[in-house]
Amino acid sequence: MSILKITNLSKTYANGVKALDNVSLELENGMFGLLGPNGAGKSSLMRTLATLQEADAGSATLDDIDILNEPAEIRKVLGYLPQEFGVYPRITAEQLLTHLSILKGITNPGERKELVKYLLDKVNLYDKRNKSVKGFSGGMKQRVGIAQALIGNPKLIIVDEPTAGLDPGERNRFYNLLADVGKEVIVILSTHIVDDVRELCTKMAIMNLGEIVYHGSPQTAIDELRTKVYQKIVPREELENYAQEYKIISNKMVGGQPLIHVFSDVDPQNGFEQVTPNLEDVFFSKINTSNVLV
Repeated sequence: MSILKITNLSKTYANGVKALDNVSLELENGMFGLLGPNGAGKSSLMRTLATLQEADAGSATLDDIDILNEPAEIRKVLGYLPQEFGVYPRITAEQLLTHLSILKGITNPGERKELVKYLLDKVNLYDKRNKSVKGFSGGMKQRVGIAQALIGNPKLIIVDEPTAGLDPGERNRFYNLLADVGKEVIVILSTHIVDDVRELCTKMAIMNLGEIVYHGSPQTAIDELRTKVYQKIVPREELENYAQEYKIISNKMVGGQPLIHVFSDVDPQNGFEQVTPNLEDVFFSKINTSNVLV
């Protein structure tokens, strides 16, 4: 069992944007969802843990490894799938994983060949091993990305926005693969897609404007909203009036009209009906979003 401990991590960019604001988390083996809107600071946190940028203050440790001060050590036990997983042109899946295995220090040819075969089997791409990765679908590229992240038996795997742009079938295949991977190591799934966390994670954090605004289980967060979420379809021209009178946590178009969800400790009456809250309601209520079209 590994422990990742992040304490008071802060980062402000040269343009004045505070990407990380005293972020503290403690994670154990399993799938952990980091949920937040674009610009919340998720990628800044992932890049810091992956030793791709330095923090201004705070600390981060994986077991006895000081991530910020021992980047070479953490890289030995780190798997990383960035938001944009670039591939070399005109290289096959087998060649790519072989090359990356060499870079990870696996120098024995026989051991390396067995590892590449194992990884291609694991991500269900062995029959495509001699095909150019450049011609793969988005989902297939992401599976190659997970395969390279597994090289070297990592203790920590970071995946940043892994399902963006995938069709439903590819997303489900990727969910199954991640769930399998997450049984034995710490996997941080950074995403703005609520379904990713709902499908995969028993523990999560919600991040907004560089801060952790919720840390716990998805179900606990949903239970906290029970009996406090109401919905109503309203005319578009009246949406602004409703926003002034009620705490709208989300709205989306249904049949050309806004369906709003509001947070209220008491029944707001006026045609609203109480609904069972979901993780999307949690997400929008925690980031204090109003009038967001989802």
